[in-house]
Amino acid sequence: MADLASDAPFATPARESLKTADGKPLKAALARAQARSRRRALFLVLPLLVFILVTFVFPIGQMLFRSVHNDAFSRNMPNLVAWFEATEPGTEPDEAAYAALAADLKLLRENRTAGEVGTRVNYELSGSRSLFTSTARRANALEPPFREAILAENEGWADPRLWQVMRDASSAYTANFYLAAVDLMHTETGEIARVPPDRQIYVNLFLRTFALSALITVLTLILGYPIAHLLATLPLRYSNILMILVLLPFWTSLLVRTTAWIVLLQQQGVINSTLVATGLIADDQRLAMIYNQTGTIIAMTHILLPFMVLPLYSVMRPIPPSYVRAARSLGASSWKAFRSVYFPMTVPGIAAGGLLVFILAVGYYITPALVGGASGQLISNLIAYHMTDSLNWSLAAALASILLAAVLLLYWLYDRLIGIDNLKLG
Repeated sequence: MADLASDAPFATPARESLKTADGKPLKAALARAQARSRRRALFLVLPLLVFILVTFVFPIGQMLFRSVHNDAFSRNMPNLVAWFEATEPGTEPDEAAYAALAADLKLLRENRTAGEVGTRVNYELSGSRSLFTSTARRANALEPPFREAILAENEGWADPRLWQVMRDASSAYTANFYLAAVDLMHTETGEIARVPPDRQIYVNLFLRTFALSALITVLTLILGYPIAHLLATLPLRYSNILMILVLLPFWTSLLVRTTAWIVLLQQQGVINSTLVATGLIADDQRLAMIYNQTGTIIAMTHILLPFMVLPLYSVMRPIPPSYVRAARSLGASSWKAFRSVYFPMTVPGIAAGGLLVFILAVGYYITPALVGGASGQLISNLIAYHMTDSLNWSLAAALASILLAAVLLLYWLYDRLIGIDNLKLG
């Protein structure tokens, strides 16, 4: 024991004195090699990282910024913005307010930005754009007293709702687009209230989107489960042929597949004509299966079916058939063996397929736009409308942000209930 104790102090210096073939300390050489390995790994993933930042992170960040920022009014109406900052909300516009408005209208005429400002106010109060453009064209003729002069041009400037909207728009940062996205607004007194019933469209559209997406998810599960089971239990030479049929839609354009459903589902289409020819329905009782929710459900179920089949197949394939046979040999019926043994082992595939199909269905755009009609449109179609037609990008960004938050909430629930580690996609 004494000899061992006496040798111990020399162990550490011996290890530290180890050197590489070129005479460098081994510890330092290992550290440099690890650093080079980390740099090499970073350089390998750097293109992918840049691609994700440019095409995913930056656009989402820009969308979130756009949903709360719109400086079209505050940038072009400095005098009226200053009056709003100096007064309390709900203050009646006095002569100073109209004088500031007249000065800004002259600036709008000089800079030719009346349409931009009017469009910003028109987002929250319809008809405001023409009010701004028409008055700005005659702004140079406005003389004191400015209140009487402006009201003589157009009495719409006396509307308290207009002044409340302009006060809200005087700040470049606002939550009003999120309020509009859930059918809320600020009243003349600054309180938050529901919009009139004839303008309550966004909440109903969100509910319709989630309801149809859930229904499509259930339908794909009902249709895809037996297909995936057949793929997993057939001999390989037959299952490969069936797998080609499952993957075949991916080789065809989405637009072509959707257009084909229009041909099949229309009242003079293949399905209705076949039903009439077989005598199942009369010629004047053809089914309305297109340009409504029915068309959206049928077409999207067909298009999204492979996204349910593939996760289910990836889970079912490794399940040994001997498990079910063992349950049967112990006295369980076919249904009992399926319910107690086979089905629980496929739950990760069901959850993964359901999550994938639901998220894809929530954001689908082309199919509802072509076959959905007015009653089959989803929230994505309205987002596209505000991006391309109404040019209300801030409201479109707010709607998209709410949709993104709902998807992230669904993802969080999946992680809490099932666990993301159990996600089986292939």
